[in-house]
Order: sequence, then structure tokens, then C-alpha cells
Amino acid sequence: MSRATDTAIAAHLAHVMAIMGGAILFGFLAMWLNFPLPWMLGALVFAGTVRLSGFPVRIPVQTRQLGQILVASSVGLAFTPAALHLMGMLAMPMILAAILTIILSFGVAALLMRMAHVSPATAILATLPMGPVESAVLAAKHDAAPGPIIFAQTMRIVLLVVLIPPLIVLLDGGVADPVAVLRGVEWSGTGAAILFVFGLGGAVILKLVRMSNPFFLGGLAGGALAAVLNLPVSAYPYIVLAGAQIFLGTWLGAVIDRDLFRNARGFLSSSVLTSLLMIFLCVLMGIGLVWMTGQPWQVMVLSTAPGSVTEMALTAKILQEGLAVVTAFHIVRIFIILPFSGLIVAQALRFANWLQIMQSDQR
Repeated sequence: MSRATDTAIAAHLAHVMAIMGGAILFGFLAMWLNFPLPWMLGALVFAGTVRLSGFPVRIPVQTRQLGQILVASSVGLAFTPAALHLMGMLAMPMILAAILTIILSFGVAALLMRMAHVSPATAILATLPMGPVESAVLAAKHDAAPGPIIFAQTMRIVLLVVLIPPLIVLLDGGVADPVAVLRGVEWSGTGAAILFVFGLGGAVILKLVRMSNPFFLGGLAGGALAAVLNLPVSAYPYIVLAGAQIFLGTWLGAVIDRDLFRNARGFLSSSVLTSLLMIFLCVLMGIGLVWMTGQPWQVMVLSTAPGSVTEMALTAKILQEGLAVVTAFHIVRIFIILPFSGLIVAQALRFANWLQIMQSDQR
């Protein structure tokens, strides 16, 4: 390699080390403040601050993928035979919650369309709980500007991570040390290695078949399979999960840049308000489903949160309650929305156009 190439590699490594060092420092601060998910929230705040200050955050995408595999395979350990039986009993509430989430997103989209004066396609793609990447792909198909849509999807995820875990832990009142559960798990080197191999294998398989969100869903499937087969797997040591949180938080904070705010323009305030409204409505839905499921309100609020399955699952793990249920609710919604997102959006746009025609005829 040439001297210029060596210099560029060294500079990139120094940049990555500096970003990770700052994320770890903010993680320690968040832990000192007794926040739940301190490493994720600390890394998110640090990376977001760096980006909003106009500086780059260039982190290899593989760090996010690794973080998803580690967290998801760890969550997969909760899928014991008893937990699977419970989830079978909750199949109808899970499907109902997914359908209600879609309906609520349509109502919020109608409000966003009026507040921000955007097209039905932009409003629907901004509020339907999908990932920023998936929504941006559909935006291109419906001639909608991707910038505001990516901003809205990102803002909802950020608000979920910042608001829901701390509030749930605070209102629960039974968690003196939010990281004690993750820190105190028993583990073995061999068991953790087997779990990672299964999680990585599941992620690779789903990536090869082009499944949406393959690193989380594949990691989850691999971990769950290892647990169901009663293999000698164990949880990861706390330092591994802390590292996974740092990877995910840094990636999430890195997308909050100045360009995102510039592209959003007047859409910014409306998007934040409607994101908060969507979260609030889903919280009410979760509380309303308590009677139907018999689950604690904390579990149901985490289960019906409109996105951020990784963070909601980790919060359930901190609470030591309903981890498999929370994950299953999110997975059912993901498998209902993502594979059929194109059809859902197309039908919603047809309905919106029909309403506009009806209103025009009445005038």
C-alpha cells in the first residue's frame, strides 16, 4: 500500500477510536445519572451532538450490524418452550395490536398532512412504523421527497429510545439499578460463543434471502433456536452487551445531522409533534390491551411501542418481565407491516385520493 493509503487508514482508525471514546465517556455519564440503557443513550447523545456541531461520525456499518446480532441473539434466549406457549395464547392480541398500529398511523398521517401541508404519500410514509431505509425506498416509488420522511422516521425512533425506557423504569419503581440485571447475568465463554455462532448464522441466512432487518431478526431466530433446542448456550458478559449498546447508539445518533434538519424545514415541528402523538396513542393502546392479555402494563406499553424493538426488548430485560412477549409483539408487527408495506401504502393512497375527490365534489 502507498503512504497516502496508510495515512488515510490511520486517520480513519483514529477517527473511529475518538468517536467510540466519546461515546463510552457519555455512557459512563449516563450510567452515573442512573439512566436505563446508559451506553446506548450516552452514545446516541454524543454522536448526535457531534453531527449537529457539523463534524462527521464515520463508523463502519458492520458495528451496527454486530450490535443488532448481539442484542437480538441475547433476547432470543427468552424464547423457552413455556414462553412460546404463552405467545401462542397471545396471537390474537399481537395481530390486533399490529392492525391498530397501522390504523393509528393513518390517523396521525392525516393530521401531519394538514399541519405540514405535505402530500398523502409523504405523510403516510413518515408515520407508518417502518425503518428509515424501507420508507425511503417506498418514497422513490411514490415520487415523494425522501429527506422529510427519513427525518420523521428517525425522530420517532429517537424519541422512543429517549422517552420510553427511562419513563417505564421510573414509573415501575422496582428497579434501583437499571444495569444491575444485565451486569449480573451468569455466563460462560463456551455458551456465549455458541450463542453468537447461532445468531450470526441466522443473520447471514436472512441476509442471503434478502429479508428486511436481517441482522436483528436473524440474530433473534438463531438465539431462539439455540434456546429451544436446549443447547448449552449462555448470556453474553455485560461488557459485550454494553459494547452492543454503544454501537447501536452511535449509529442512531450519527443520522441526526444538519442536513436532516435543513431538508425537513417547516416539516420539523409538525413531525416531532405527530411522532409524540403516535407514541402516546400506542401507549394508550398498550394499556387498553392489558385486560385482554393479562400482562403487566409495563410489558404492554413496551410491546406496542411503534418501533425500536431492540431498545424495548432491552428495557423488558432490565425489568425482568415479559421479554419474550415484548419481542414477539414487535416481530408480529414487523412481519405484518414490512413485507406488505408497499401494498399498505398503495391502498392508503387510493383511499386518500378518493377522499380528496369526494371533498372536491361536495364543494
